[in-house]
Amino acid sequence: MSAVGECPDGVIEILNIVPMQGPGGIFAPSCDAAISLAASEINRGSGILGREIRTTNIDGGRPPGEVATEVAALLATGMVHAITGWHTSAVRRAVAKANDGRVPYLFAVSHEGLPDELPGVLLVGEHPAGHTVAAVRWLGKELGVRRWAIIGNDYIWPRETAKAVRRSLFDPGAVVLERYVPLGTPSFVDFLTDPDLDRADGVIILMVGADVARFNRQFSATGRAADQVRVSPAADENVLLAAGAKANNNLYVPSSFFLNDKLADGLDRKVRYRRLHGSFAPALTTFSNATYEAIHALRGLAETVGSLDVPSLQGALAAGVRFQTPGGPRGFLGNQAIQPGYLARAEGVEFELIDRIW
Repeated sequence: MSAVGECPDGVIEILNIVPMQGPGGIFAPSCDAAISLAASEINRGSGILGREIRTTNIDGGRPPGEVATEVAALLATGMVHAITGWHTSAVRRAVAKANDGRVPYLFAVSHEGLPDELPGVLLVGEHPAGHTVAAVRWLGKELGVRRWAIIGNDYIWPRETAKAVRRSLFDPGAVVLERYVPLGTPSFVDFLTDPDLDRADGVIILMVGADVARFNRQFSATGRAADQVRVSPAADENVLLAAGAKANNNLYVPSSFFLNDKLADGLDRKVRYRRLHGSFAPALTTFSNATYEAIHALRGLAETVGSLDVPSLQGALAAGVRFQTPGGPRGFLGNQAIQPGYLARAEGVEFELIDRIW
């Protein structure tokens, strides 16, 4: 891998992996626009390490092996200096192996919390302890939700997150129903008609994007929404819009950031976004904000450490280095970003911030 200064035109190349197909494809336009906002802001300043940045998006909605093969080919050119990603954990694990610590790889979405990451992987998305698990505990304490049903896509993030939830509940009988379905499942009738669902006070939805919207429409059509809460860590404003306002009743979503005037850079960021992209741009959402934060986290970390070299970055993080992003000061514990957690309730196709949970 060449050093940053060896890039022919002196530009720092950032490879962004965003799903452009499948259930996660619903987020792609928003993520693309948010990434371009971050790049524009950084390039209007001093760039990263005094150099302009350039971003290239590739499709992370393909099978993990296909994504990793393309990443490996691009890394082999010596002209990729960092990777950011908003995609599934299955893709992350494949890309991490292809990268093998050559460049910093900032994973921007919530994950399953396993401690087996390869060198170079920085988890700037939420750990389940401060995200899904914290939301489930809040709903138990504040709303009296004791018994849960879990439905998830069938891969590592939903299954491992469900394990973390079960460990946190203490009562082995608190999960009364648990099902996993393929990405892109069209019908959830087997889950929705299972008699055990009647025993649940709430449903934990560990699915991605369009699958969440489809499930919420079908769930709402059963009439259950009035009596059973739902919590989904993988829903943003795009998901609310896709499901329709009536399908979002009694739906709660945890995140480290919402576009809210109570949070640092909440509404100001939205103003900057509209100024750059206009009023007809894709919605700036909680998930696209994760990609925006990842680009700025890369800049803040590189400027603080003075390098994009992976061993230098990891050494600085181990020493407790902190850095600044538009969302506020940031630090890491190991390779996990330390950040607050908030819970919002869906109100039609928008979110109402209701509490800090972490």
